[in-house]
Amino acid sequence: MTRKIDARTNAWETDRSKLEPEWLRAFDWIERELGIRIRSFERQPRWRPAYYCEAEKDGRSIPLYLRGERGALDHGVYPFEQEAKVFQVMEAEGLPAPHIYGVCPDPKVIVMDKMPGRPDLSTAKDEAERQAVLDHFMDLLADLHRIDPKRFEEIGYVRPKDARALGLSDLDRWEQSYRKGKKRPEPLIEFVNGWLRRNVPTDRYELACLQGDTGQFLFENGRVTTFIDMELAHIGDPAADLAGLRGRDLAEPMGDLLPAYERYFERTGQRIPFPVIDYHTVRFNLATPFTCAPLVAEPPSTVDLVQYVGWYWVWSRACIEVMANSMGVDLPSPAIPEPARSRYASAHDLLVAKLGELRSAEEGFKRYELDTTWRNATYLSRVESMGPQMDAEEAVEIDRLLGRQTKPVDREAELETFVLERGEKHEAELMQLFQRRCLRQEALYAPVARELSGVRTQLLRR
Repeated sequence: MTRKIDARTNAWETDRSKLEPEWLRAFDWIERELGIRIRSFERQPRWRPAYYCEAEKDGRSIPLYLRGERGALDHGVYPFEQEAKVFQVMEAEGLPAPHIYGVCPDPKVIVMDKMPGRPDLSTAKDEAERQAVLDHFMDLLADLHRIDPKRFEEIGYVRPKDARALGLSDLDRWEQSYRKGKKRPEPLIEFVNGWLRRNVPTDRYELACLQGDTGQFLFENGRVTTFIDMELAHIGDPAADLAGLRGRDLAEPMGDLLPAYERYFERTGQRIPFPVIDYHTVRFNLATPFTCAPLVAEPPSTVDLVQYVGWYWVWSRACIEVMANSMGVDLPSPAIPEPARSRYASAHDLLVAKLGELRSAEEGFKRYELDTTWRNATYLSRVESMGPQMDAEEAVEIDRLLGRQTKPVDREAELETFVLERGEKHEAELMQLFQRRCLRQEALYAPVARELSGVRTQLLRR
Protein backbone atom coordinates (compact mmCIF):
# COMPACT_ATOMS: atom_id res chain seq x y z
CA MET A 1 0.00 0.00 0.00
CA THR A 2 2.96 2.41 0.33
CA ARG A 3 6.13 3.99 -1.01
CA LYS A 4 9.31 3.88 1.11
CA ILE A 5 12.25 6.23 1.09
CA ASP A 6 15.20 3.85 0.81
CA ALA A 7 18.16 5.94 -0.31
CA ARG A 8 21.43 4.22 0.53
CA THR A 9 24.21 6.42 1.88
CA ASN A 10 27.07 3.96 2.49
CA ALA A 11 27.17 5.34 6.06
CA TRP A 12 28.30 2.08 7.62
CA GLU A 13 29.05 2.12 11.36
CA THR A 14 30.96 -0.14 13.73
CA ASP A 15 30.60 1.95 16.91
CA ARG A 16 27.58 0.54 18.77
CA SER A 17 27.59 3.33 21.34
CA LYS A 18 25.51 5.38 18.89
CA LEU A 19 22.74 2.78 18.83
CA GLU A 20 19.52 3.31 20.75
CA PRO A 21 19.26 1.05 23.86
CA GLU A 22 16.63 -1.23 22.31
CA TRP A 23 18.81 -1.84 19.27
CA LEU A 24 21.79 -2.60 21.48
CA ARG A 25 19.65 -5.31 23.08
CA ALA A 26 18.65 -6.60 19.65
CA PHE A 27 22.27 -6.81 18.45
CA ASP A 28 23.26 -8.61 21.67
CA TRP A 29 20.38 -11.10 21.28
CA ILE A 30 21.27 -11.81 17.65
CA GLU A 31 24.87 -12.59 18.54
CA ARG A 32 24.02 -14.58 21.66
CA GLU A 33 21.01 -16.59 20.44
CA LEU A 34 21.65 -16.90 16.71
CA GLY A 35 25.44 -17.14 16.70
CA ILE A 36 25.72 -14.28 14.22
CA ARG A 37 28.47 -11.68 14.64
CA ILE A 38 27.53 -8.22 13.35
CA ARG A 39 30.60 -6.51 11.90
CA SER A 40 29.06 -3.27 10.61
CA PHE A 41 25.64 -1.72 10.25
CA GLU A 42 23.71 1.10 8.63
CA ARG A 43 20.28 2.42 9.53
CA GLN A 44 17.79 2.37 6.68
CA PRO A 45 16.83 6.05 6.17
CA ARG A 46 13.09 5.82 6.63
CA TRP A 47 10.46 6.22 9.34
CA ARG A 48 10.37 2.54 10.27
CA PRO A 49 13.39 1.41 12.31
CA ALA A 50 15.47 -1.08 10.33
CA TYR A 51 19.15 -1.83 9.77
CA TYR A 52 21.31 -3.29 7.04
CA CYS A 53 24.16 -5.32 8.50
CA GLU A 54 27.31 -7.01 7.31
CA ALA A 55 27.61 -10.08 9.50
CA GLU A 56 29.33 -13.44 9.86
CA LYS A 57 27.97 -16.87 10.77
CA ASP A 58 29.86 -20.16 10.81
CA GLY A 59 32.83 -18.55 9.10
CA ARG A 60 30.90 -17.11 6.16
CA SER A 61 29.81 -13.55 5.45
CA ILE A 62 26.09 -12.88 5.31
CA PRO A 63 24.30 -9.60 4.56
CA LEU A 64 21.36 -9.11 6.93
CA TYR A 65 18.25 -6.98 7.06
CA LEU A 66 16.89 -6.29 10.57
CA ARG A 67 13.25 -5.23 10.40
CA GLY A 68 11.83 -3.53 13.49
CA GLU A 69 8.28 -2.83 14.61
CA ARG A 70 6.33 0.19 13.37
CA GLY A 71 6.13 1.66 16.87
CA ALA A 72 3.70 4.60 17.07
CA LEU A 73 2.81 4.01 13.41
CA ASP A 74 1.70 0.42 13.93
CA HIS A 75 -1.71 -0.35 12.40
CA GLY A 76 -2.19 -3.39 14.63
CA VAL A 77 -3.99 -5.44 11.97
CA TYR A 78 -1.70 -8.51 11.99
CA PRO A 79 0.81 -9.67 14.63
CA PHE A 80 4.38 -8.61 13.91
CA GLU A 81 5.79 -12.15 14.03
CA GLN A 82 3.41 -13.41 11.33
CA GLU A 83 5.51 -11.94 8.53
CA ALA A 84 8.48 -14.12 9.51
CA LYS A 85 6.26 -17.21 9.48
CA VAL A 86 4.93 -16.33 6.03
CA PHE A 87 8.45 -16.00 4.63
CA GLN A 88 9.30 -19.41 6.06
CA VAL A 89 6.31 -20.99 4.33
CA MET A 90 7.20 -19.31 1.04
CA GLU A 91 10.83 -20.42 1.25
CA ALA A 92 9.70 -23.99 1.96
CA GLU A 93 7.36 -23.85 -1.04
CA GLY A 94 10.16 -22.77 -3.39
CA LEU A 95 9.17 -19.12 -3.82
CA PRO A 96 11.85 -16.40 -3.71
CA ALA A 97 11.88 -15.13 -0.13
CA PRO A 98 14.51 -14.10 2.43
CA HIS A 99 15.70 -16.75 4.84
CA ILE A 100 14.57 -16.04 8.41
CA TYR A 101 17.25 -16.56 11.07
CA GLY A 102 15.02 -15.69 13.99
CA VAL A 103 12.82 -13.08 15.66
CA CYS A 104 14.21 -11.09 18.57
CA PRO A 105 11.51 -10.84 21.27
CA ASP A 106 12.60 -7.56 22.92
CA PRO A 107 12.62 -5.39 20.96
CA LYS A 108 10.74 -7.28 18.27
CA VAL A 109 13.04 -7.53 15.27
CA ILE A 110 12.92 -9.96 12.35
CA VAL A 111 16.42 -11.13 11.39
CA MET A 112 16.50 -12.06 7.72
CA ASP A 113 18.72 -12.19 4.67
CA LYS A 114 19.27 -8.92 2.86
CA MET A 115 18.22 -9.97 -0.62
CA PRO A 116 19.70 -8.64 -3.87
CA GLY A 117 17.82 -6.27 -6.10
CA ARG A 118 15.91 -3.02 -5.76
CA PRO A 119 12.22 -2.13 -5.27
CA ASP A 120 9.93 0.01 -7.44
CA LEU A 121 9.33 -1.20 -10.98
CA SER A 122 9.33 2.38 -12.24
CA THR A 123 13.15 2.27 -11.90
CA ALA A 124 13.49 -0.46 -14.56
CA LYS A 125 16.22 0.45 -17.05
CA ASP A 126 13.86 0.21 -20.02
CA GLU A 127 10.45 -1.01 -21.13
CA ALA A 128 11.77 -4.47 -21.92
CA GLU A 129 12.99 -4.96 -18.35
CA ARG A 130 9.77 -3.56 -16.89
CA GLN A 131 7.69 -6.00 -18.90
CA ALA A 132 9.95 -8.95 -18.12
CA VAL A 133 9.88 -8.27 -14.38
CA LEU A 134 6.12 -7.74 -14.27
CA ASP A 135 5.55 -10.97 -16.24
CA HIS A 136 7.79 -12.85 -13.82
CA PHE A 137 5.99 -11.39 -10.83
CA MET A 138 2.58 -12.38 -12.18
CA ASP A 139 3.87 -15.94 -12.63
CA LEU A 140 5.15 -15.95 -9.05
CA LEU A 141 1.88 -14.51 -7.78
CA ALA A 142 0.02 -17.36 -9.48
CA ASP A 143 2.43 -19.79 -7.80
CA LEU A 144 1.77 -18.19 -4.41
CA HIS A 145 -1.96 -18.60 -4.97
CA ARG A 146 -1.47 -22.30 -5.71
CA ILE A 147 -0.12 -22.97 -2.21
CA ASP A 148 -2.65 -24.92 -0.16
CA PRO A 149 -4.34 -22.39 2.19
CA LYS A 150 -3.85 -24.96 4.96
CA ARG A 151 -0.18 -23.88 5.02
CA PHE A 152 -1.29 -20.41 6.17
CA GLU A 153 -3.86 -21.86 8.56
CA GLU A 154 -1.04 -23.82 10.19
CA ILE A 155 0.75 -20.59 11.07
CA GLY A 156 -2.30 -18.86 12.52
CA TYR A 157 -4.39 -17.41 9.69
CA VAL A 158 -8.16 -17.95 9.62
CA ARG A 159 -10.06 -19.27 6.61
CA PRO A 160 -13.10 -17.06 5.74
CA LYS A 161 -16.23 -18.89 6.84
CA ASP A 162 -18.47 -17.98 3.88
CA ALA A 163 -18.68 -15.93 0.66
CA ARG A 164 -19.54 -12.67 2.45
CA ALA A 165 -16.59 -13.06 4.83
CA LEU A 166 -14.37 -13.79 1.83
CA GLY A 167 -15.60 -10.65 0.08
CA LEU A 168 -15.04 -8.46 3.11
CA SER A 169 -11.58 -10.02 3.50
CA ASP A 170 -9.76 -8.20 6.31
CA LEU A 171 -11.93 -5.05 6.14
CA ASP A 172 -13.21 -5.64 9.68
CA ARG A 173 -9.64 -5.75 11.02
CA TRP A 174 -8.79 -2.42 9.38
CA GLU A 175 -12.02 -0.82 10.54
CA GLN A 176 -11.49 -1.95 14.13
CA SER A 177 -8.00 -0.44 14.11
CA TYR A 178 -9.40 2.78 12.63
CA ARG A 179 -12.23 3.03 15.18
CA LYS A 180 -9.78 2.52 18.02
CA GLY A 181 -7.60 5.42 16.89
CA LYS A 182 -10.22 7.75 15.34
CA LYS A 183 -9.61 11.36 16.38
CA ARG A 184 -12.12 13.42 14.36
CA PRO A 185 -15.08 13.12 11.94
CA GLU A 186 -14.05 11.28 8.77
CA PRO A 187 -16.99 11.60 6.35
CA LEU A 188 -15.11 10.35 3.30
CA ILE A 189 -13.87 7.22 5.06
CA GLU A 190 -17.34 6.52 6.46
CA PHE A 191 -18.85 6.91 2.99
CA VAL A 192 -16.46 4.46 1.35
CA ASN A 193 -16.80 1.99 4.21
CA GLY A 194 -20.59 2.10 3.91
CA TRP A 195 -20.42 1.57 0.14
CA LEU A 196 -18.19 -1.46 0.60
CA ARG A 197 -20.55 -3.06 3.08
CA ARG A 198 -23.52 -2.50 0.77
CA ASN A 199 -21.76 -4.05 -2.24
CA VAL A 200 -19.96 -7.16 -0.98
CA PRO A 201 -19.58 -9.84 -3.71
CA THR A 202 -21.31 -12.95 -2.39
CA ASP A 203 -21.08 -15.33 -5.36
CA ARG A 204 -17.44 -16.39 -4.99
CA TYR A 205 -15.59 -18.74 -2.68
CA GLU A 206 -12.14 -19.28 -4.18
CA LEU A 207 -9.41 -19.27 -1.53
CA ALA A 208 -5.72 -18.52 -1.87
CA CYS A 209 -2.68 -17.51 0.17
CA LEU A 210 -2.38 -13.78 -0.53
CA GLN A 211 0.46 -11.29 -0.38
CA GLY A 212 -2.06 -8.69 0.76
CA ASP A 213 -0.03 -5.58 -0.09
CA THR A 214 0.57 -6.88 -3.58
CA GLY A 215 3.48 -5.94 -5.83
CA GLN A 216 6.14 -5.67 -3.14
CA PHE A 217 9.28 -7.28 -4.50
CA LEU A 218 12.92 -6.68 -5.41
CA PHE A 219 14.28 -7.22 -8.91
CA GLU A 220 17.42 -7.11 -11.01
CA ASN A 221 18.40 -8.14 -14.53
CA GLY A 222 14.81 -8.56 -15.62
CA ARG A 223 13.82 -11.00 -12.85
CA VAL A 224 12.15 -10.81 -9.45
CA THR A 225 14.72 -11.73 -6.79
CA THR A 226 12.38 -11.90 -3.80
CA PHE A 227 9.01 -11.04 -2.34
CA ILE A 228 9.22 -8.40 0.39
CA ASP A 229 6.85 -6.90 2.97
CA MET A 230 4.50 -9.82 3.60
CA GLU A 231 3.06 -8.30 6.78
CA LEU A 232 -0.45 -8.07 5.28
CA ALA A 233 -0.52 -11.66 3.99
CA HIS A 234 -3.70 -13.60 4.70
CA ILE A 235 -6.15 -16.12 3.23
CA GLY A 236 -8.60 -14.58 0.78
CA ASP A 237 -9.94 -14.21 -2.74
CA PRO A 238 -7.12 -14.08 -5.34
CA ALA A 239 -9.00 -11.11 -6.83
CA ALA A 240 -7.74 -9.15 -3.81
CA ASP A 241 -4.10 -9.54 -4.86
CA LEU A 242 -4.87 -8.42 -8.41
CA ALA A 243 -6.67 -5.41 -6.94
CA GLY A 244 -3.71 -4.63 -4.71
CA LEU A 245 -1.52 -4.07 -7.76
CA ARG A 246 -3.62 -1.01 -8.63
CA GLY A 247 -2.86 0.46 -5.21
CA ARG A 248 0.84 -0.31 -5.56
CA ASP A 249 0.81 1.33 -9.01
CA LEU A 250 -0.15 4.67 -7.47
CA ALA A 251 3.19 4.99 -5.67
CA GLU A 252 5.37 2.77 -7.85
CA PRO A 253 4.15 2.88 -11.47
CA MET A 254 4.06 -0.66 -12.87
CA GLY A 255 2.83 0.02 -16.40
CA ASP A 256 -0.44 -1.13 -17.95
CA LEU A 257 -1.91 -3.77 -15.64
CA LEU A 258 -4.48 -5.21 -18.04
CA PRO A 259 -1.86 -7.33 -19.89
CA ALA A 260 -0.53 -8.43 -16.49
CA TYR A 261 -4.00 -9.58 -15.50
CA GLU A 262 -4.32 -11.49 -18.76
CA ARG A 263 -1.03 -13.26 -18.08
CA TYR A 264 -2.28 -14.26 -14.64
CA PHE A 265 -5.58 -15.53 -16.08
CA GLU A 266 -3.72 -17.58 -18.66
CA ARG A 267 -1.33 -19.06 -16.12
CA THR A 268 -4.09 -19.98 -13.65
CA GLY A 269 -6.73 -20.92 -16.20
CA GLN A 270 -9.30 -18.82 -14.34
CA ARG A 271 -10.64 -15.39 -15.31
CA ILE A 272 -11.73 -13.16 -12.44
CA PRO A 273 -14.60 -10.74 -13.21
CA PHE A 274 -13.59 -7.08 -13.30
CA PRO A 275 -16.41 -5.98 -10.93
CA VAL A 276 -14.89 -8.25 -8.26
CA ILE A 277 -11.43 -6.76 -8.84
CA ASP A 278 -12.98 -3.27 -8.65
CA TYR A 279 -14.62 -4.06 -5.32
CA HIS A 280 -11.39 -5.37 -3.82
CA THR A 281 -9.52 -2.37 -5.22
CA VAL A 282 -11.76 -0.03 -3.23
CA ARG A 283 -11.52 -2.28 -0.17
CA PHE A 284 -7.72 -2.48 -0.36
CA ASN A 285 -7.30 1.23 -1.03
CA LEU A 286 -9.44 2.15 1.98
CA ALA A 287 -6.91 0.47 4.27
CA THR A 288 -4.53 3.38 3.66
CA PRO A 289 -6.83 6.22 4.83
CA PHE A 290 -8.05 3.92 7.62
CA THR A 291 -4.44 3.72 8.83
CA CYS A 292 -3.41 7.29 8.10
CA ALA A 293 -6.45 9.08 9.57
CA PRO A 294 -5.36 9.19 13.23
CA LEU A 295 -1.74 9.89 12.29
CA VAL A 296 -2.73 12.83 10.10
CA ALA A 297 -5.09 14.17 12.79
CA GLU A 298 -2.52 13.90 15.61
CA PRO A 299 0.91 13.14 14.08
CA PRO A 300 3.58 11.61 16.34
CA SER A 301 7.06 13.09 16.18
CA THR A 302 8.37 10.15 14.14
CA VAL A 303 5.93 10.57 11.25
CA ASP A 304 6.77 11.99 7.82
CA LEU A 305 3.57 14.03 7.88
CA VAL A 306 3.47 15.04 4.23
CA GLN A 307 3.99 11.44 3.15
CA TYR A 308 1.05 10.35 5.29
CA VAL A 309 -1.10 13.26 4.14
CA GLY A 310 -0.30 12.21 0.58
CA TRP A 311 -1.18 8.59 1.20
CA TYR A 312 -4.40 9.64 2.94
CA TRP A 313 -5.68 11.77 0.06
CA VAL A 314 -4.38 9.84 -2.96
CA TRP A 315 -5.73 6.51 -1.76
CA SER A 316 -9.01 8.17 -0.72
CA ARG A 317 -9.34 9.55 -4.24
CA ALA A 318 -8.47 6.16 -5.67
CA CYS A 319 -11.43 4.69 -3.78
CA ILE A 320 -13.79 7.33 -5.16
CA GLU A 321 -12.53 7.02 -8.74
CA VAL A 322 -12.94 3.24 -8.87
CA MET A 323 -16.39 3.42 -7.26
CA ALA A 324 -17.50 6.10 -9.71
CA ASN A 325 -16.05 4.24 -12.69
CA SER A 326 -17.88 1.06 -11.71
CA MET A 327 -21.17 2.96 -11.41
CA GLY A 328 -20.83 5.29 -14.40
CA VAL A 329 -20.66 8.47 -12.29
CA ASP A 330 -18.85 11.46 -13.83
CA LEU A 331 -16.36 13.14 -11.51
CA PRO A 332 -15.52 16.87 -11.56
CA SER A 333 -12.21 18.65 -11.17
CA PRO A 334 -12.29 21.81 -9.04
CA ALA A 335 -10.57 25.04 -9.96
CA ILE A 336 -7.35 25.27 -7.96
CA PRO A 337 -6.48 28.84 -6.85
CA GLU A 338 -3.03 30.27 -7.21
CA PRO A 339 -1.13 30.84 -3.96
CA ALA A 340 -2.00 34.26 -2.53
CA ARG A 341 0.79 35.98 -0.64
CA SER A 342 -0.27 37.24 2.76
CA ARG A 343 1.52 39.36 5.34
CA TYR A 344 2.90 36.11 6.81
CA ALA A 345 4.35 34.71 3.60
CA SER A 346 7.91 35.94 4.20
CA ALA A 347 8.17 33.95 7.43
CA HIS A 348 7.04 30.78 5.65
CA ASP A 349 9.55 31.44 2.86
CA LEU A 350 12.39 31.87 5.37
CA LEU A 351 11.52 28.64 7.21
CA VAL A 352 11.34 26.62 3.99
CA ALA A 353 14.62 28.04 2.69
CA LYS A 354 16.50 27.50 5.97
CA LEU A 355 15.33 23.91 6.32
CA GLY A 356 16.30 23.29 2.71
CA GLU A 357 19.85 24.45 3.47
CA LEU A 358 20.12 22.32 6.61
CA ARG A 359 18.94 19.10 4.94
CA SER A 360 21.43 19.58 2.10
CA ALA A 361 24.31 19.57 4.57
CA GLU A 362 23.38 16.26 6.22
CA GLU A 363 23.49 12.60 5.26
CA GLY A 364 21.79 9.38 6.32
CA PHE A 365 18.93 9.35 8.80
CA LYS A 366 19.56 12.95 9.92
CA ARG A 367 19.07 14.13 6.36
CA TYR A 368 15.85 12.12 6.19
CA GLU A 369 14.49 13.79 9.34
CA LEU A 370 15.35 17.28 8.11
CA ASP A 371 13.87 16.47 4.73
CA THR A 372 10.54 15.48 6.28
CA THR A 373 10.49 18.73 8.27
CA TRP A 374 11.28 20.77 5.14
CA ARG A 375 8.43 19.05 3.29
CA ASN A 376 6.06 19.87 6.14
CA ALA A 377 7.06 23.54 6.12
CA THR A 378 6.52 23.71 2.35
CA TYR A 379 3.09 22.14 2.75
CA LEU A 380 2.07 24.56 5.53
CA SER A 381 3.13 27.50 3.40
CA ARG A 382 0.68 26.35 0.72
CA VAL A 383 -2.04 25.79 3.32
CA GLU A 384 -1.64 29.37 4.52
CA SER A 385 -1.77 30.84 1.00
CA MET A 386 -4.41 28.61 -0.66
CA GLY A 387 -6.40 26.90 2.06
CA PRO A 388 -8.83 29.70 3.01
CA GLN A 389 -10.22 30.07 -0.52
CA MET A 390 -10.49 26.29 -0.96
CA ASP A 391 -12.28 25.92 2.36
CA ALA A 392 -14.75 28.68 1.46
CA GLU A 393 -15.59 27.06 -1.89
CA GLU A 394 -16.08 23.65 -0.30
CA ALA A 395 -18.29 25.10 2.45
CA VAL A 396 -20.72 26.31 -0.21
CA GLU A 397 -20.78 22.83 -1.80
CA ILE A 398 -21.42 21.09 1.53
CA ASP A 399 -24.18 23.51 2.51
CA ARG A 400 -25.85 22.97 -0.86
CA LEU A 401 -25.77 19.19 -0.38
CA LEU A 402 -27.03 19.30 3.20
CA GLY A 403 -29.66 21.92 2.38
CA ARG A 404 -28.68 24.28 5.17
CA GLN A 405 -25.92 26.62 6.28
CA THR A 406 -23.28 24.99 8.48
CA LYS A 407 -20.73 26.48 10.84
CA PRO A 408 -17.02 25.68 10.38
CA VAL A 409 -16.75 24.09 13.82
CA ASP A 410 -19.63 21.67 13.11
CA ARG A 411 -19.33 21.14 9.35
CA GLU A 412 -17.34 17.89 9.29
CA ALA A 413 -19.45 16.25 11.97
CA GLU A 414 -22.65 17.25 10.18
CA LEU A 415 -21.34 15.93 6.87
CA GLU A 416 -20.38 12.64 8.52
CA THR A 417 -23.86 12.33 10.01
CA PHE A 418 -25.36 12.98 6.56
CA VAL A 419 -23.15 10.24 5.08
CA LEU A 420 -24.13 7.72 7.75
CA GLU A 421 -27.84 8.47 7.56
CA ARG A 422 -28.40 9.34 3.89
CA GLY A 423 -25.23 8.31 2.06
CA GLU A 424 -26.81 5.45 0.13
CA LYS A 425 -29.38 7.82 -1.43
CA HIS A 426 -26.79 10.42 -2.41
CA GLU A 427 -23.91 8.31 -3.66
CA ALA A 428 -23.26 10.25 -6.88
CA GLU A 429 -23.32 13.69 -5.20
CA LEU A 430 -21.03 12.50 -2.40
CA MET A 431 -18.56 10.94 -4.82
CA GLN A 432 -18.37 14.25 -6.68
CA LEU A 433 -17.95 16.25 -3.48
CA PHE A 434 -15.21 13.99 -2.17
CA GLN A 435 -13.40 13.94 -5.52
CA ARG A 436 -13.17 17.74 -5.42
CA ARG A 437 -12.01 17.57 -1.80
CA CYS A 438 -9.22 15.12 -2.60
CA LEU A 439 -7.93 17.12 -5.55
CA ARG A 440 -7.93 20.35 -3.55
CA GLN A 441 -6.01 18.76 -0.70
CA GLU A 442 -3.51 17.18 -3.07
CA ALA A 443 -2.82 20.62 -4.55
CA LEU A 444 -1.70 21.86 -1.12
CA TYR A 445 1.31 19.55 -0.93
CA ALA A 446 1.91 19.38 -4.70
CA PRO A 447 5.45 20.91 -4.69
CA VAL A 448 6.68 18.14 -2.34
CA ALA A 449 4.41 15.31 -3.52
CA ARG A 450 7.34 13.49 -5.17
CA GLU A 451 6.29 10.02 -6.35
CA LEU A 452 2.63 10.88 -5.65
CA SER A 453 2.63 13.85 -8.01
CA GLY A 454 -0.26 13.67 -10.46
CA VAL A 455 -0.85 9.93 -10.02
CA ARG A 456 -4.03 8.44 -11.47
CA THR A 457 -5.85 5.19 -10.79
CA GLN A 458 -5.80 2.58 -13.52
CA LEU A 459 -9.45 2.01 -14.44
CA LEU A 460 -10.69 -1.28 -15.86
CA ARG A 461 -13.57 0.31 -17.78
CA ARG A 462 -11.83 2.74 -20.12
